[in-house]
Amino acid sequence: MDNLRKNSHRLEGNTLAILDSSGIREACDIHEDRLSFLDAVRGASLASITPSPPTWKMYDAILRILKEGNSLELAVASFQLLTDLEKRYPSVYLRESDNLETDSSGAWVPVVNKEAWSPFIVETRNCSGEASQLCRDSKSLLNSASFSILTEEIAIGGHSTIKIVQNMLLFQYVVRSLEADFLPRHTFCKETFNWDFLKESVLCKLVAYRKMNYKSIVHGCMSIISTRFFHKTNICFKDLSDKDGISADLPTSCYVGLSFAFPEIQRKTCDAAQKLLILIMELDVIRKEADTFGLTSRSDGFRIPIIDTVLDELTYNKDQLSPFLEAFGEPKWKLEIILLYFGKYYSRPSTRTRRTNTSPNNETFEGILNCFSNPVISGGILRKVTSEVACLLLAQAFKCYLSLQHDPKNVAFVAEKIGSSTLPEICNGLVAALKNLRKFDDSLELTSFQKQALTTAAALASMKS
Repeated sequence: MDNLRKNSHRLEGNTLAILDSSGIREACDIHEDRLSFLDAVRGASLASITPSPPTWKMYDAILRILKEGNSLELAVASFQLLTDLEKRYPSVYLRESDNLETDSSGAWVPVVNKEAWSPFIVETRNCSGEASQLCRDSKSLLNSASFSILTEEIAIGGHSTIKIVQNMLLFQYVVRSLEADFLPRHTFCKETFNWDFLKESVLCKLVAYRKMNYKSIVHGCMSIISTRFFHKTNICFKDLSDKDGISADLPTSCYVGLSFAFPEIQRKTCDAAQKLLILIMELDVIRKEADTFGLTSRSDGFRIPIIDTVLDELTYNKDQLSPFLEAFGEPKWKLEIILLYFGKYYSRPSTRTRRTNTSPNNETFEGILNCFSNPVISGGILRKVTSEVACLLLAQAFKCYLSLQHDPKNVAFVAEKIGSSTLPEICNGLVAALKNLRKFDDSLELTSFQKQALTTAAALASMKS
């Protein structure tokens, strides 16, 4: 261990010396020095026969290049290096248990490196020794406030093209880092129900921190997802041919390929925003279960479940509803959002009590379709929800149903959220619901997606019958 630490510090001195510059330097020279530094770290920590993990100062320098570098080449190179280092030197991972008979934790044993580097400085973080000091001294690490600002800046897109790209890549990386720390803990917690282990995840600490602008992050992520298609037409961003913000001291070759790389970077940023929302939703599920068994405390920092915050955003900004559901690709959570959205606008049975453990039938997709076959109930819903919104939600829910039903892992979820109806019954229910909506609203025009859902449902119903 001591030899490894000595090697890491020797590596730190050799690599950081590349970045040391005194006096006035040309922009081209600084650019080349940064690239040389990134290459040196990659060679020593990833490509060497005896690789050594980077020190905190080296990690900090790489992150600073990603945030402050002034070219696409530096942004991509630093992002890729951080991503590869995350895979090679994980902070948390699961290994197979050596003795399954005596190990009460099941098939996996968690391994945690408490001194591992993280791009977040979480206020409740419990570092020790050198890592703790460097964590406090760093000016590059993100905290809850800067993470919230980052999501807002990406959603607004009011910076130069290079800065937008840097923000997108930084966002992608920090979400990957949160995921890499969270998923092993989540898997282990589901097997053993060790809530304390999951509570130590960076994501849980970040969400639980009371000074974090939670709603702002949710709003930013939803805006990134919802405006995905507008970004493709450059409505929200400056023309990529605009050289504003690009240093004239750097060669043009530093920016070649920006217009080609931008759409892919943008797509993966939207995916990262979706992934972050899903991670917090999964965390909410476990926290709710832990609270049921009395495993949580006030210090755990419970907030309003994120899915309720998402619903509030979609309720008060209906223009966001269609683009968000179109871009949000996780069928399980999309269906959950749609059912809860419908649930806000129909009257529940008067016999339902807070002690009821099972959902009433009309909180399933089957139940919603049945509601629209009843003129009284459907009329009540349509007084609160427009026929256009109802068609959109039904078509998207049907798409989720088709995506979920063939995966054996989703059997329990489908039974709970869809109901007991067969595929032909669901298809016939959708056809009937959309036809009834047309009767209620003669001016209703189905979108191409809704027409496709209607045609698919009719075809499947006839085939199965």
